[in-house]
Amino acid sequence: MIYELRRYTLHPGRRDTLITLFEREFVEPQEAVGMRVAGTFRDPDAPDTFTWLRAFPDMEARRAALEGFYDGPVWRAHRDAANATMIDSDDVLLLRPSGPELPSWERPPAGAAELPAALYVATICHVGEGFAEFFAGQVAPALAEAGTPPVGCLESEHAENTFPRLPVRTGENVFVWFTRFARPEDERQADLPMLDARLTAPPVRLRLRPTARSSMR
Repeated sequence: MIYELRRYTLHPGRRDTLITLFEREFVEPQEAVGMRVAGTFRDPDAPDTFTWLRAFPDMEARRAALEGFYDGPVWRAHRDAANATMIDSDDVLLLRPSGPELPSWERPPAGAAELPAALYVATICHVGEGFAEFFAGQVAPALAEAGTPPVGCLESEHAENTFPRLPVRTGENVFVWFTRFARPEDERQADLPMLDARLTAPPVRLRLRPTARSSMR
């Protein structure tokens, strides 16, 4: 499985416009050509961003699915409206599973408006070689003991970008884990001193609230 973790910077005040358009027009057409929209989120700490995940069986399937969508009638009809909300859409990490797969629920139908109560936290770490084994052996048990077990783990996929029309970040080696809290008020952080010597840059912590039609809920 191949994942894209996509984080868009938007024009001020345009996030809800994009999410409404996205959930109405873009979810089912993307999945119809072979990809899965795994999660869509608002970041309460960054109101002019939109963060989402999509998944593909492999890199060749990614190429075919992206060609099918971006050369198709749905994107052609709505791309100008979508692009008008965005300042930048190139902050994209190409990832593969490295531990538990991300959770998934049945997606509510188009037009759903009720927001899930959950909060996800994505921790993005810049790391050296062998970090996945270190994480599984030392970090994941510490997270579980602290009551914040990872519900999904991803690491960099370094294969060549099979759809260069959409850039991805290169020259980086990252490990990303997701934690889920039933409510934002349940959020807490584990003390992980063992990470200090294993990271090549300070970790980035994204707090993510699922949108109404997100499969991660």
